[in-house]
Amino acid sequence: MSAGAGSRPSDGAAVLAVDVGTSGVRAAVVNAAGEVVTSCYRPALPTSPMVNFVEFDPAEQAAVALAVASQALADWGGPVAAVGIANQRASTILWDRRSGEPVGPGVGWQDLRTVGMCMALQAQGLHLAPNASATKLAFLLDLADPDRTRSAAGELAFGTVDTWLAWALSGGAVHVTDPGNAGVTGLVAGDGSGWDPAVLETLRIPLSVLPAIVDSAGVVGPATTLPGAPPIGGLAGDQQASLLGQGCVVPGAAKLTLGTGGMLDVCTGSLHLAPDPQNPAVAARGPAGTIPIVAWRRAGVTTWGAEGIAITAGTAVEWIRDGLGLVPDSAASEAVAASVPDTGGVVFVPALFGLGTPRWDYGARGGFFGMTRGTGRAEMVRAVLEGVAQRGADLLEAAESDTGLSVAELRLDGGMSANGVVVQALADFTGRPVAVSPVTEATTLGAAYLAGLAVGVWADEAETAALFRPKRVVEPAIDADARSAARARFAAAVEGCAGWVPELSAINF
Repeated sequence: MSAGAGSRPSDGAAVLAVDVGTSGVRAAVVNAAGEVVTSCYRPALPTSPMVNFVEFDPAEQAAVALAVASQALADWGGPVAAVGIANQRASTILWDRRSGEPVGPGVGWQDLRTVGMCMALQAQGLHLAPNASATKLAFLLDLADPDRTRSAAGELAFGTVDTWLAWALSGGAVHVTDPGNAGVTGLVAGDGSGWDPAVLETLRIPLSVLPAIVDSAGVVGPATTLPGAPPIGGLAGDQQASLLGQGCVVPGAAKLTLGTGGMLDVCTGSLHLAPDPQNPAVAARGPAGTIPIVAWRRAGVTTWGAEGIAITAGTAVEWIRDGLGLVPDSAASEAVAASVPDTGGVVFVPALFGLGTPRWDYGARGGFFGMTRGTGRAEMVRAVLEGVAQRGADLLEAAESDTGLSVAELRLDGGMSANGVVVQALADFTGRPVAVSPVTEATTLGAAYLAGLAVGVWADEAETAALFRPKRVVEPAIDADARSAARARFAAAVEGCAGWVPELSAINF
């Protein structure tokens, strides 16, 4: 049933998607109707050996990915037309080309060990975010190859997780990334044209360690470590894959993913929204705090987007579960919150790791406001869930401001999309209908669609978008005055959370 690029398999064709997240790996087989017909998941958790350190074992991650992919194929019981990869973005891996062994830990996207490096570079006029790959790679190179002789000799290879997994699936034959993943490394020119020589020189990163940048949809080689050696046809960061997976392929179509953090992405089509229209190579964040991204590239044509980021979302629920003991498990937060009609005036700002869009204050910290002697467990839990929804509304407002586009409906996926209190609050605070994805992790569909587009399972993005069928659509239940008052209270609380760690608040990128 496999087919070469450009051909169109039969309607019975299926695609394998492998989605490597922050806490685990999922493999799923998706059929031509856009349905997940079998799925396999295994946890693969990062560790935090020190404060602000987030690491993972790349070898274990690859082994888990191969295991769940093989299991999904076995459960499916037949061939697949292609393999698509979706991944946590900016997490950084450095390995030996000959042995295929990592030469250090995988450094997670949440890792902040290079904050000092970012501040020193900022003083030199180079603004890099600490969660981007650039300074993480420099850190790993300083450990494994301080004089860069091994790198210059071609002995070492760098990759984000998509690159690492493509390498593993191909038995070391493929060293590639796509423009969307490359774009969040901090190492790419702002117009998406390729690796930025000035940044590479400043960080002493030899070009020889970097992967080739290829289309997000396009066959790059066979997955020889999987049964049948299906072609690897799709590469995308998790948020870009989710955007495609939820059918957001035209300008103004937007989705919000509420997982560990919250990511809102809006498709801008052919329009690259650099802050300075006269200088598209400048791709810093927009005035309202969103970041221009490459959504995907197919047949050499780039689809652009803009992204807003809430650093804390599901992490806040984990905190009230594990740190405060307010709920026995994450799912219970919905019932506890729903046991009271409102928060009793309590507002929670989810800024446990700082604030992202719109203000980008890494030194901000979370907090409860408006608590009284009558505040109870249920009000606090509800305030946390509503706080996450408030941050979703922040992201939507920022995206509309920076892009000039109007979002009529917000599509939603991620683990928190199953929480009815969150979904209703999101509709209330945005004033928009919220369409909940038919699958919790739409990244899986997006990875499958890119791979299928590469081999002709689907003809174009419009065909994949037509497959979107929301699980439910939730309408706003409060009026404009109530919405305005709630948003104003939240904005005042955010001001109270800003600037708690001045040295981190000073980071600008």
